[in-house]
Amino acid sequence: MRVISGNLKGHPLKAVPGSGTRPTTDKVKESIFNIIGPYFDGGRGLDLFAGSGGLGIEAISRGLDSVVFVDRDGKAIHTIKMNLKACRLEKQSEVYRNDANRALKALAKRELRFDYIFLDPPYKQQQLEKILEFIDAHNLLNESGSVMCEHGSEVVLPASVGRFVKKREENYGIIGITIFQVVDEK
Repeated sequence: MRVISGNLKGHPLKAVPGSGTRPTTDKVKESIFNIIGPYFDGGRGLDLFAGSGGLGIEAISRGLDSVVFVDRDGKAIHTIKMNLKACRLEKQSEVYRNDANRALKALAKRELRFDYIFLDPPYKQQQLEKILEFIDAHNLLNESGSVMCEHGSEVVLPASVGRFVKKREENYGIIGITIFQVVDEK
């Protein structure tokens, strides 16, 4: 695993030990950022099922100001912190060991808003629609932001969830990517 592009291009990243975490492949990561970026002029991101932190680190490398990393697994949190330290990104990041639902509630209480939200939950435990509904109901995404959902390719998410509309859908073998944005009501 490595950072694909931006100011940290080529920097190696450690994977979470064991088989419980599935890192996003370079091909899929490149595709995600070509769809939503590929580069950013600042902004804040949320990497909700962060694993090794690869998506959030890639986003900072490509220009986001900061990213909040959340994972419930202790090994994942340790790996995220190691990767952030190796990339010298500690000051541009917050790392929390928490369940996704509790983390979203805590972020909503802090009234944080994000420009990019990355959702890559374990494929067998996905509740993407429910998570999208919460993000919408609590206004966690800025008006011009995007939510990226990684899921099994057999999963078909609805055309819209709350104010979010599906902007793009791609499949890469067993991996599916769906990008949502806020509907422009003008």
